[in-house]
Amino acid sequence: MWAVSDTHIRLPDNRRIVERIHPAHDEDWLILAGDISERLDDIEENLAMFAGRFARVIWVPGNHELWTIDREVRQLPGPARYDALIEFCRGLGILTPEDPYPVWRDRARIAPLCCLYDYSWLAPGTSTKTESLAAARAARIVVRDEQVLDPSPYATIEDWCHERVAHFERRLTEAGDGPPFVLVNHWSLLRAPTRVMTHQVLPQWCGTELTADWHLRFPTEAVVYGHLHIPRTTYHDGVRFEEVSLGYPREWKRRHNHDPDPVRAILRG
Repeated sequence: MWAVSDTHIRLPDNRRIVERIHPAHDEDWLILAGDISERLDDIEENLAMFAGRFARVIWVPGNHELWTIDREVRQLPGPARYDALIEFCRGLGILTPEDPYPVWRDRARIAPLCCLYDYSWLAPGTSTKTESLAAARAARIVVRDEQVLDPSPYATIEDWCHERVAHFERRLTEAGDGPPFVLVNHWSLLRAPTRVMTHQVLPQWCGTELTADWHLRFPTEAVVYGHLHIPRTTYHDGVRFEEVSLGYPREWKRRHNHDPDPVRAILRG
């Protein structure tokens, strides 16, 4: 089982790398952990490509998939874009956060999620969302979500996040006994992986405190996430966390003097 996120295929260097991704074996699975593109046509084209290559594909959205952007033929707010992409994936047999959890070789249940963020990972020295956003503006570091992530019909991104967290918490609780989970979410489930980020005003857009104990409450083999553009393996409370992002060319070119292999092995037969 392989995983990759943050492929941002509108960038030609990234598209070239992503188009080279093929399974090593006929039975290989692929997790796509969000931020394929902000354009629906790009997302759908990429999903269809991988559905034709891998035995099973599992997709979760990142913030870029949920943006409402100019010059898009289908002008949909974030929740409606999510629903539209769910239906598109189902037409291809791609598993989504709204589908039953597949079991991989009787060893792990794959649980795709879409838990978003709620500004609870405050910037240092702040105690409210207002103060935290003000600190980001003072540092001139404000992510594009603030302009193009439309949570309608929810009043705020926090409301959307809290509804999604409650939905997936309920599903995980009701899943019952079985193999341990591989939890897949675009945003990190706990704040610890963000501590290495250079700009500590950024974590407020990277997750929620509401999921910080999920890797302990639910039997978990591994957690797969992206968003940070800091690909690495870490362990928290004895659980393996895999950040699987490719990231922007300016980022991966600093780490490699050649095109990187973007996929990470999560489970091996």
